[in-house]
Amino acid sequence: MANLDSKSMNKLSIVSTLVDAAMAFARGRKKSALLLVGAAALSSRVPGIGTAVSLLLRLVRRFR
Repeated sequence: MANLDSKSMNKLSIVSTLVDAAMAFARGRKKSALLLVGAAALSSRVPGIGTAVSLLLRLVRRFR
């Protein structure tokens, strides 16, 4: 079994954010999708930003 290091966890976070962006596009939430794509792009420089933006968007939608 492969070990998960910080580099692979960061890649997983980026992929997860891009999947969330694709789902947002499919649901017609273009602004959210663009924000998620931007966060995924920034995730290579700022680890975890994509996951944080994804969670923040989910919280905003839930409490809206």
